[in-house]
Amino acid sequence: MVVSRWLGAWCIGALAGVALGAGPAPAADKVSVSALTFVSSAPLFIAQDRGHFAKEGLEVEIKFFTAAQPVAVAVTSGDADFGTTGLTAGYFNLAGKGTITIVCAQSREERGWEFNAYVASNQAYAAGLTGLDKLPGRNFGISTIGSSHHYMLGKLAERRGFAMDQVKLAPLQTVPNMIAAVKSGQVDATLLPAQYANDLQAKGEAKVIGWVHEETPWQLGAVFTSPKMIAERRPVVERFVRAWVAAASEYDAEFQKRDAQGKRVFGPNADALIAIIQKYTKAEPAVIKVSLPYIDPQGRLLVRDLYDQVRWYQAQNMVDKTVDAKAIVDLSFVKGHLDVPN
Repeated sequence: MVVSRWLGAWCIGALAGVALGAGPAPAADKVSVSALTFVSSAPLFIAQDRGHFAKEGLEVEIKFFTAAQPVAVAVTSGDADFGTTGLTAGYFNLAGKGTITIVCAQSREERGWEFNAYVASNQAYAAGLTGLDKLPGRNFGISTIGSSHHYMLGKLAERRGFAMDQVKLAPLQTVPNMIAAVKSGQVDATLLPAQYANDLQAKGEAKVIGWVHEETPWQLGAVFTSPKMIAERRPVVERFVRAWVAAASEYDAEFQKRDAQGKRVFGPNADALIAIIQKYTKAEPAVIKVSLPYIDPQGRLLVRDLYDQVRWYQAQNMVDKTVDAKAIVDLSFVKGHLDVPN
């Protein structure tokens, strides 16, 4: 009996020792991400709320801004570890100085997927601005000179055969200002993400006169970090990208399937993901459903298009001629990037 009790006590003690030896789970690595409250940031929201970041041992703080440039500046200054937004001349100039590096794709303009819309004010529409060929001679709201809005309009001008100086640019700094300006008729037209463009049209406050994906498909957004982050915390970057891709894959499964007629088919968990997107964007579910952009489920970039963007901005004297597009993209975090130049 004594021996039996001794063995029992020893086993309990040994098991307790094993449990104590295991110790607590390691603390999550804390990182921060700068972003916009757009539907195009959906993988970020999904990764946060569906546990993809937590599964990778990451505790993520999201810092929101109202324009693309501050998102990039936050990563450059060290105020954020990662950023995700549309690419701009300012972004490429910062990247050219070795302060930020693209590591995977965010969203892109893909034919058949509504993302950014050309929107006319009701006043301008009534005065004849009913199509994109009527833009020459009008004033056009953009966030800033060298923004993604500026680039999209520039590529449209090339495609439609009009000179950029035929359109008077009105830099308005933020998307909320652009919305207010087109609603009030302060500008004749502007470019807005689908969630806002569709909402304005549904409320009768403006008119959609064209879609970017129908005119000039391109790699609009990216996920980026600093070269210092890659050098000093590469495993963290790898885990962040894995979580992003897991969320992008989930987004693809629920939002990017089509039936035989080409109509979007929503998956069984679509409403749960829409509720997450609504939490961050404050857009109504009905608006979100018609505003979901194309997001590559593997985080793959259209690499040649990135190089073309740099060349276009350089031709407009908005990006320094010394910026090397190849040097500002790290293709090692995602396999199978698309249209990679030799």
